[in-house]
Amino acid sequence: MNILTGIADEAADSIEGQIRAHQTLGWRAIELRTINGKNVAGELGDAEFDEVCARLGDAAMQVTAFASAIGNWSRPIDGDFARDINDLKIAAARMQRLGTKFIRTMSWLPGNADAAYWQNETIRRYRELATIAADHDIYLAHENCTGWGGQTAAHMRTLIEAVQSDHLTVLFDIGNTISHGYEPWEFYTGIRELIGYVHVKDCIRSPQGGRSETYCLPGDGDARVKDILRDLFQNGYSGVASIEPHIAKIIHNDQAADPQKLFQSYINYARRFEQIVADVQEK
Repeated sequence: MNILTGIADEAADSIEGQIRAHQTLGWRAIELRTINGKNVAGELGDAEFDEVCARLGDAAMQVTAFASAIGNWSRPIDGDFARDINDLKIAAARMQRLGTKFIRTMSWLPGNADAAYWQNETIRRYRELATIAADHDIYLAHENCTGWGGQTAAHMRTLIEAVQSDHLTVLFDIGNTISHGYEPWEFYTGIRELIGYVHVKDCIRSPQGGRSETYCLPGDGDARVKDILRDLFQNGYSGVASIEPHIAKIIHNDQAADPQKLFQSYINYARRFEQIVADVQEK
């Protein structure tokens, strides 16, 4: 049975609001990224995290993953790797406390580095990160997003094969294919058997080609959400499927949203997602 959840800061800024959204849906799991604008992996203070743990405990809410900033769109490959190491060490201890197994990561912007350095340093860094993950019995979930490993399915496969760690897996974000200008089915089938975690968003292809930020309800875009979910489930995927709507709020655009609109948009998105899951599992 798949676990349905979502990146909760797209429902509310506070942990109370994030939990309430998931309770409204009847979901017993949650994916954490930011609480009141602070990432749980590195930015949130210890006392603030204690409060988050208390609220999650009161709600008997499972945490499936931390969506960290490690290697993300704000960090170049020629930047300070110590920041990523620090984030992972903080996150790992917090994940052990919550029984959380997955941490979302990316693989850095190129910065001023050449292609060879970008590749080699990405692999070197991931070997070091994977060692830390193994020591804490958690899993790095590399997302097909910004970074060296997210450029193509072949890049992701190369990264996984080069690092050779049981504690590194692929996080496949369905909608990121269209938002980055890739062909969804080709990308998906190129890494299908490596997928250990799934994000669900949908996006409408740009008429001019290339990148797009025209996000939409799941099933209404060009990312082949239904086809991919159906194929995943038919091929035995029984892990987490986590929504990341990008409808009322896009975190990397610093886009603000009315709290009530944010909450209701998340609920509407989740209900559509639930219907898609029910439909594809019937057939």
